[in-house]
This record gives sequence, C-alpha cells and structure tokens, in this order.
Amino acid sequence: MNEPTEPVEGLRPPGEPFRQQERPTRKRLPFWDRVKFLFLFAVAWLVLVWATIADFPGGMPFSEAALIQLTEARWLLILAGVELLRQLHFLVSEHWSAYHRFWTHRVFGGFERVTHRRLSDWSRFRLARMLKWLFWIGVFALVAGTVLDTSPVLALFQAPAILWALLPYALQLIFILAVVVLQFVAIFWFLSRGGVDVYYPDDIKTRFADVWGQDHVLARVRENIVFLERPEEIEAKGGYVPSGLLLWGPPGTGKTLMAEAVAGETGKPYVFVDPGAFTNMFMGVGILKVKSLFRKLRKLALRYGGVIVFFDEADSLGSRGMLAQGGPGFPRGMRPAFGPAAEGCHGFGYLSPETQWRLARHAAADLHAEQPAESGRRSRFVMGAGMGGGAGMGTLQALLTELSGLKKPRGFVNRYVRRVLGMRPKPPPRYRILVMMATNLPEALDEALLRPGRIDRIYKVGYPSKAGRVRTYEGYLGKVRHELTSAQVDKLATITPYATGATIKDLINEALITAIRDGREVIAWRDVMRAKQLKELGPPEDVEYIERERHAVAVHEACHAVIAYRTRHHMEIDIATIEKGSDYLGMVASIPPEDQFTRWRTEYESDICVSLASLAGERLFFGGDSSSGVSGDLESATTVASFMEGYWGMGGTVSSYSTAKRLEVGAPGGGQGGRRKKGQDTEADIRRALADRIEDMLSELLERTGQMLVQHRRDVLALAHALETHKTLTGDDVVAVLEGRPGPAVDGSLYRSEEFLAQLDAYHEAAAAAHQHHSRITMALPATSVTPTPAE
Repeated sequence: MNEPTEPVEGLRPPGEPFRQQERPTRKRLPFWDRVKFLFLFAVAWLVLVWATIADFPGGMPFSEAALIQLTEARWLLILAGVELLRQLHFLVSEHWSAYHRFWTHRVFGGFERVTHRRLSDWSRFRLARMLKWLFWIGVFALVAGTVLDTSPVLALFQAPAILWALLPYALQLIFILAVVVLQFVAIFWFLSRGGVDVYYPDDIKTRFADVWGQDHVLARVRENIVFLERPEEIEAKGGYVPSGLLLWGPPGTGKTLMAEAVAGETGKPYVFVDPGAFTNMFMGVGILKVKSLFRKLRKLALRYGGVIVFFDEADSLGSRGMLAQGGPGFPRGMRPAFGPAAEGCHGFGYLSPETQWRLARHAAADLHAEQPAESGRRSRFVMGAGMGGGAGMGTLQALLTELSGLKKPRGFVNRYVRRVLGMRPKPPPRYRILVMMATNLPEALDEALLRPGRIDRIYKVGYPSKAGRVRTYEGYLGKVRHELTSAQVDKLATITPYATGATIKDLINEALITAIRDGREVIAWRDVMRAKQLKELGPPEDVEYIERERHAVAVHEACHAVIAYRTRHHMEIDIATIEKGSDYLGMVASIPPEDQFTRWRTEYESDICVSLASLAGERLFFGGDSSSGVSGDLESATTVASFMEGYWGMGGTVSSYSTAKRLEVGAPGGGQGGRRKKGQDTEADIRRALADRIEDMLSELLERTGQMLVQHRRDVLALAHALETHKTLTGDDVVAVLEGRPGPAVDGSLYRSEEFLAQLDAYHEAAAAAHQHHSRITMALPATSVTPTPAE
C-alpha cells in the first residue's frame, strides 16, 4: 500500500509514535514573499537613478541616467539576479518533488544536521537575524555612498547628520499629528468618564444585620467573604478563591443591599458600576471603560488587600442570551421550565442537553404567539376587576478578557528592562477582586460570562418566605414608632405574600405618612391597612354610582366573595371593594395563607368557580340578565381551564397541547412544509376538540356555582349590603358578615336577624325592578340601626 503523500490531519491512533509527515514538494510562497526583495532592489536602483538626475546640472533624461546606473550599480543588478535565481529555484521545488528532495536532503541536509547539533534553535535564530541586518546595512551603505558620492563607510556616518538636518521638519509634522491624536484621545477620555463610583471602607455603613429575609443566600455569600479575607485557607490546599458571584431574582429582593453589606463587612473598597456605564454612542468607548475600570480595581486591590466590584443590572452588559448561543446547555441554577410547567416537577431536567435545547428553541420561536401566565406564582387572585369592560459586543468581550485573561507583569522595568537584560520578569501579583453581579433577566446573560472561573457561584435571591417577611417587617418597624403587636405583624406578613424588601419598606413608609397626615406619630394597624390598600389598588376615583348600579356591583362582588369563602380553602379573602378604580368597578382579592409551591386540580376548579360566580350570580339575582363586567372573569376562567385541559393533565386528556403544536404532532406530510389533503387540517381539529373540552368543563362548573349561590342567597345579599354601606371591607370583615359575628369594622351579627334579612330581600327586589325598567329604586338602602322606609 502506498504511503500518503499529504500530511494526515487529526489525532494519531492511540499507541502510534509521532512521525512528522514530510511534504513531497516545497510549500508555495505567497505572492508578496516572492517579490518583496526584488521590489526593494528596484526601489534602491530607482533612488540611484534619481540621484544621478539630481546631480547633473540642468537635469538629465531618465533613460540616460538609467543607462549610467546599469553600469555603475552593477552590484545591485547582481543581487537582484541572485534573488531571481533563488525564486526560480523555489518555484521549481514547488512543482518537482525529485528536485526538491535532492536539494533538501543531499545539498542542504548535511549543513542543517551540523548546525542542529552544534547550535540551539534560539542561537540559530539570532545568528540568522544578525546576518540579515548586516546584509541590509551593507546594501543601505552602498546606496547611500553612491547618492552622497563618497565611500559606503563614510555614508553610514554622514546619514545621521542628514537626518539631524531634516529633524525640524519631521518634528513639525510629528507635532501636528500629535495634536490631532490628542484631540481624539481627549474626546474618548472624556466620554469614558462616569458610571463608576468608588466607595471606600469608611463610606459604607451597611452590614449583614441590615439584610433581612434572605438568610439562606446570605449564609452562602458569607463564604465568599472568608475566602476574600483569608484566601490562604483554600489556596494552601490546592484550590482557588471563587472570584465571581451572580445574584439573580425579582426586583426589590435585596441584591444590591447584599452587595453593599459584603463590602461593609469586609472593610474593602466597594466599586459600583452603573447599568448604563458601558452604553455609549461611539464604538470603542465601552472597551476603554472596561480597561480603565479594571486598572482601577487592580490598584485598589493591591492597596487595600482586596476590592469588591458590583455590576447592577448586569443584563445590560450583553445580549447574547442562552437561546442565542447556538448549542445546548444552560447556566447553572437557571435551567428553563417553559410556561405553566415552571412550578411543577423538574421534568425538563430529565432530558438530554440536546433535547432540552430543541425544546428551548421551539419555545422561543412560539413565544410571540403563546405566552402562558405563571398562575402558580400570582400573589393575588382578583375577581371582578374587569367589570366595566445595550452595550456593544466589544464591551462584553473586553469584560470577559479582563475577568479571566492573562495578567501582564507590572512595571516598565519589570516588563522591559529585565527582559532586555535576560532576566525573567516577576509574575503579576494575585489581585483579590470579588466581582458581584445582579440581574432580574439571567436568560439575557452570555453563557461565557457565567462559566466557572468568571462567575463561580450563582444564587437566586427570590421572594422571601413568611418568616423572612416577618423579620423584614420587624426590621423596618423597629425604625419607626408603632403600636402593632407580634400577632398583627404575623398577620401582615401573611396578607402580603411575595412582598420584597423594597415593597415592605415602601408599605411601612406609606403607613407612617398616613399616620402623620392624621396628626399622629405612632403607626396603628388601620394605617398599615390603608397604606396596603393604596399601594395595591391605587387611590379610588371620586365618583358615585347610581343606586341600581351600586347594588349590581355589590351583588357581583358579593357572589365572588361567597363562592371564594365556601370553596377556596387554599386562599383567604384579603379585600373586597366596590370603590371604582382606574380599570375596575369593584374587586375581591384573595391571598394564600401560607407559602405554597404546588397547585392541585381541586384548587384550580375552585378558582374557576370563583371567576364564574359573577355570571351565575347576575343571572340568578337579575332574572337571567348579565352585564359586560363579567368579561374579565370569563377570560380568567377560560385561561385556567385551557391550562388544565392542555398543559396540566387535569382534564380529559394527558398530552400537552403546546408541545404537540410546537412539534406539529399529527400534521400530514411532516408539518408545515408538507402537503395537506384537501379539507384536512390536523391542528384545527385538535383546537376544536380542546375548545369543546374547555366549554364542557366551564359549563359544568358554572352549573355547580349557580347551585351554591342558590343555597347561600341570603349570604350574598348580606355581604352586598355591607359593601354598599362601607364600600371597602377587609377579609376579616367579609368573614365576620358571612359567619354572623362582630368584625374589626363591621358587626356581622346584625345579618343573623330574620327581620333584617327580609328587609334586604325587599330592597333587592326593588333594585331588580329598577334595573329592569331603568328607573330609580323605590326603597332606601336598609340602615343597620333604623328600619328602612319607602323612598319618596
């Protein structure tokens, strides 16, 4: 078998010794390498011709000067001929293997073997470089001697004098160029300022004791402080100090505060990088800012023994998110779970990386047409609300280089003088720089930024648990005067699920403003409740309903509240109101009494019943009539039912509709690209079947809701009366009315009176008649202490 004539690419088989493959012919030279010396000889000959023309009085024709130099500069032509023969030799060697092998092995092979044995590679390189310099110095001396009409040796000594005479003109030119360059340098220097604030140890007063509700993350962050203050504990055992930390999670959860606390605890300088620091109108300014920032960090690290740099809103650094990487894999701790599956078992993690990537790309492609809500994370369930109708890519790459690139030795003497003297430069010191980043869009970060070695640890700073919320409330209440008891603080933490540190701080501040507005300096429970209502619902509009519309809205919201109280055991009523807001006529909001991370079919069915209570109640209490205010409730019920049937396996099928649609399951011809038979559309059939199942589920739950309202008709009228009287009720007052006992603001025992309930029946009949005839109600609203009388 013939041996291969070309070098074999790729890895050699295991156990086979390394053998360098020889080329049968010489490697072809690029065009410039082939003609560069001939070009230089031609330029030197033209210089001699020009000197001959300049020296002749009155000038000389170019042809005569060329003929003269053909005779006098015969040495230059000989050199050019030698170079031409050398290139001809190379050209033949590139096409004739026998010729190339003869000159390589027999002529030059012995000489190369001798030099390889006696001289090292570095010595041969320096010797060759010296010979090349001597050759070109000789050529320059010969040309200069001919031009100056002197010997080549004297020409070498006269050349500096000529250069010195031309120096003023050269300096002028250099000065003009320097002014132009300095203008651009000044502009870029000015644009690269700002966006970076340095806080020295005495400037930071924040400590870990000031960070509440994130104890599990704080415990991990403390480890990084130990490594920053005592790095030898891990380096002495062969490890390395983690130098990067990413905090990601919803806004307001304390990511920035945690970074400040790290700086305060360590006593190290704290460098805050503004989110827009690297956003500039000129390309390259961001790169300069990154270089300048890390120069400053290295200086601070050497001076103080360490430094902490914090990048807020780190997603502004680059837009190469994980769905744009072009391959499988997701950052640590941030594997996606698409749509409603986000709150369930991590079935996505069971798949191979390639399968994960394919599903991720499918989900991203359909994101514009399908964005399911994360209903499991809703902190509030609102009913009746619808009644009434970056930085450049070069900047990111510069940051990646600075985070893990090679560090140059410090100092001019260390880097250059020691190398000239043959001494090895001292290695760069170990800079103790802790890089902390915060973002609420981790999927927008480049995967190269999040790899170990740059960002070593990734922690989610999520919503605090109930215990964390209690601790946060206690912390902020400790800064003001208040009269809240421990039980009330616990209740407040319960009725504000998924509250962050920022929202808790704002709530306490609003309660303080409310108390001051009332002429008090101590916060009371009612101040907190008013502040909570203001923050969650906004200020009510200053409008008044006509009597029959006020009663209709009250009945609408009372139906929601009664069904929620009777069926929704996994949530508690937070507030019920008929005060008109910016986008609602009334609402009933519910909250989970405890932190819950899974939802069940019966819970979703109760949610749908609460949504459908408005339609069922209006049909029941107004003779089959219903208003447009149920549109938002129907949308909510349909959404939940769609998820139950198509996503969660809580209906008549098990398969996931969204996945079947993305993968085009059942589509003839292999999907969109195939030909369908006339009249055949599998996706349309699937949608129709899904719509039928959703409609059946909603119809069944609507009937169930209507039956419950018939059973609790008087509870609806009693709660409607309380809403018409007080306009807004807390959850405790709603329960007090339905259970017939005294509440914080409403005495629910009144609604246990048969006589008073009869008055409410009569008032409702009058209101229903007024609704039917579009007239005024013939009765006044029954008073809690006065027997109602007919209205004039």
